[in-house]
Amino acid sequence: MCSPSATLTVWAGSWLAGCSAPDDVLEALHAWAPLHTIAAGDPVTGGRTDLPWSAHGHLPGTGVMALLKVIREAMAESNAYLRLVLPVPGDVRGLPAGTAFAADAIEAEEGILVGVPGTEGTGLIPQWVDDNTLQWTVYSAPVPPEGGPDMSLGEAEHAMREAVRDAADALMRLHTTAVGAADSDPRELIEAELADLSRHDYPESISLRARRILDTADHVAAILTVAQREPASSPTSASAIVAQESLLRPLWNAIRAARLAAVHTAPRRDNGN
Repeated sequence: MCSPSATLTVWAGSWLAGCSAPDDVLEALHAWAPLHTIAAGDPVTGGRTDLPWSAHGHLPGTGVMALLKVIREAMAESNAYLRLVLPVPGDVRGLPAGTAFAADAIEAEEGILVGVPGTEGTGLIPQWVDDNTLQWTVYSAPVPPEGGPDMSLGEAEHAMREAVRDAADALMRLHTTAVGAADSDPRELIEAELADLSRHDYPESISLRARRILDTADHVAAILTVAQREPASSPTSASAIVAQESLLRPLWNAIRAARLAAVHTAPRRDNGN
């Protein structure tokens, strides 16, 4: 699983559909951090949710069970949805423009929107307080009307098969054309990245195809991460930086699109849609 927000989206969806217990959701979150807290992102949200709020940023917050309560209340309407967002500058699909939630989600590169499209809903963003604590900040945020659909699972699977090949080619090009040589084997670094991601389990309610897409997306992401971090691949000039970004950006875009498609099948399918 690529992020705390993705983990919460799939496990909360499974829980709301009656396929998982609350303790299953909490156990999945604990794979990210032993301690989770929740707090309001502004005084209005604090008053609406009875969550603590502070103008000074991170605060002790309240226990993680309150997180499930916030999600259940936000999903009270039958046409409410639970949506993962994975925004980056230049790709802000699914975000309510001009909101504090949108700005903070772009900075975090992840978040969750809960509620009925076209109405005021709830946003959630995880933020690291320290190595052991992840704080979930709750926002009052309009839920955008549903835009275009996610790509189909078939499209996502095809895109990830091509991305594995393209990512490997990109790593080879960057590794062999850069000045200098790395002391470490890129394959070992990729395996280390994958081992970290594989600590996070999926609920049984996710289809095997969606799991396969998520696993392949993690594999591609591991290759790209190594391509960007490996010393032998580090750009040595402004033009090299632009070239690297042009090479890798489409692959990161494909990963995000595939992850969204796979993650969003679980709540819809489990709800019988």
